[in-house]
Amino acid sequence: MTLRIILADDHPIVRSGVRALLENHADASVVAEVGSPMELIGAIEQLSCDLVITDFSMPTGLLADGLQMLGMIRRRWPELPVIVLTMVGNAGVLGAIRATGVRGLLSKSDALNELTLAVQAVTHEREYLSSAVRKALEHTQNTGLAGNPPTLSKRETEVLRLFASGLTVSEIAAQLNRSVKTISRQKMDAMAKLGLRTDLDVYAYAREHGLVN
Repeated sequence: MTLRIILADDHPIVRSGVRALLENHADASVVAEVGSPMELIGAIEQLSCDLVITDFSMPTGLLADGLQMLGMIRRRWPELPVIVLTMVGNAGVLGAIRATGVRGLLSKSDALNELTLAVQAVTHEREYLSSAVRKALEHTQNTGLAGNPPTLSKRETEVLRLFASGLTVSEIAAQLNRSVKTISRQKMDAMAKLGLRTDLDVYAYAREHGLVN
């Protein structure tokens, strides 16, 4: 049986390459290509599919935050398998993506043939983590055991990531349904843990540690 896939990425060239790989090397048919989170939700609502393959960060319109988008898909279609392709390399963010219930998680820096392996694993109800993702998660576990500087909490990581992506504290509070005071405190706590003094330091840290694309 041909696997019906909905493919989401805000870069048309990426979608074209992934589509060609899937249709040439897997028994699959891409039934829809979309470039934004809301288009992805609409496609899932309107079309029958067996699998969703999506970018994590598609910063356009509503649901621009990947965790919010994945959470909605999980709540509305809990049985629908999802594979995430991302350039994000931060282990905290990767762990948060995994915690949304996605079955496959791959870095775009991995060899493309890993995607066909992921599709095969996920359609047989197994989890698939790519080489780069496993390496990032294992590195964090090992350095944590070695007593390196304290890591951020999931919420602190989330706030710094959104702030570095261009949202204000007020916009983050509205998006996450928390108070401005809470978001501001989480941002300041994260900066204190990391020894960051200014917003420019936050942007530089986010780029260096893979919090943003």
